[in-house]
Amino acid sequence: MRPPHPLKDIAAQAGLSEATVDRALHGRSNVSAAAVRAVEQAVLELDRQQSQLRLGARTVLVDVVMQAPARFTSAVRTALEAELAWVRPAAVRARFHLRERADVEELVETIDRVGSGGRTSQGLLLKAPDDPAIAAAVDRAAGRGIPVVTLVTDVPSSRRVAYVGLDNQQAGATAAFLVSRWLTPRGVGEGEGRRVLVTMSRSTFLGEHERVRAFEDELAVLRPEEPVLVVSDADGLDAATGDLVGAALDEEPGVCAVYSVGGGNRATLAELRRRGRRVEAYVAHDLDEDNVALLRSGAIDAVIHHDLQSDCRRAVRQVLRHHRLVSGAPLTVPASLEIITRYNLPTRWIDPA
Repeated sequence: MRPPHPLKDIAAQAGLSEATVDRALHGRSNVSAAAVRAVEQAVLELDRQQSQLRLGARTVLVDVVMQAPARFTSAVRTALEAELAWVRPAAVRARFHLRERADVEELVETIDRVGSGGRTSQGLLLKAPDDPAIAAAVDRAAGRGIPVVTLVTDVPSSRRVAYVGLDNQQAGATAAFLVSRWLTPRGVGEGEGRRVLVTMSRSTFLGEHERVRAFEDELAVLRPEEPVLVVSDADGLDAATGDLVGAALDEEPGVCAVYSVGGGNRATLAELRRRGRRVEAYVAHDLDEDNVALLRSGAIDAVIHHDLQSDCRRAVRQVLRHHRLVSGAPLTVPASLEIITRYNLPTRWIDPA
């Protein structure tokens, strides 16, 4: 059987030897199930990305390592692969290492595999907690000549070449402004026990920590009578988020607004409905399929959004700058934020019905 792509390309994409790929493609023995899955995934990724591979152009292979819910990593994958078709002057391929849940040790192991053991890599896009072990792994990758660009959340103490994503302090302050304007005023002694619920996916993500700190600081100025209740470390997954939010609502039934930093909004709303609670303001992050549906239905009021495709374009550009394939040096420029409601959804999300 003729391979669907050059054997060396599949091997590079899968991080395996050409001999292992050849055995997997031909169904021969002595190939693990994990290797077969890696070859299958590599072929799928090359199929999606082949439109931008050009004969004679230098090929740059970038690894994407992310810990986030599948709804977010899927959005990033779609945005990045849409952008790769237009990258110049090099042909860029992406290899994905995506996890919904992972401890620091697992992420460190994944980062350490990038560009080592015969696996070629010219760049690493990373979404991971701000942890000393992660920073050390980023430093080791830099030592192997691999430029690391942090995406959405930063690891500033590392040797990463740039951060690409929101100004998270600006985002948190904006959320506080929105919530403060939607909350009904109360007189002295009225509404005692009211709380603004803040949900995080993981407290060790610097971006989320910065959002929450800015939200708390600004809300304390705008609505000092509304204390904040923070729940964290459910990884943005619905089941775990629902458990944490349910326990918080049982302890503090007076929740009047929600700022969702880390996702899991369907679960949060389900727990509110289960207790007959209707909040006065609900602000979330990221324009994924879940949040678009919740905006349309009126279940949430606003989404603080930034263009992931633009982020991916700028992230890849930092890698190309590091390799002197485009002019300029890698640098950090925060993305602009947008406030999206059901009345100003971007065209691609408008329901044709």
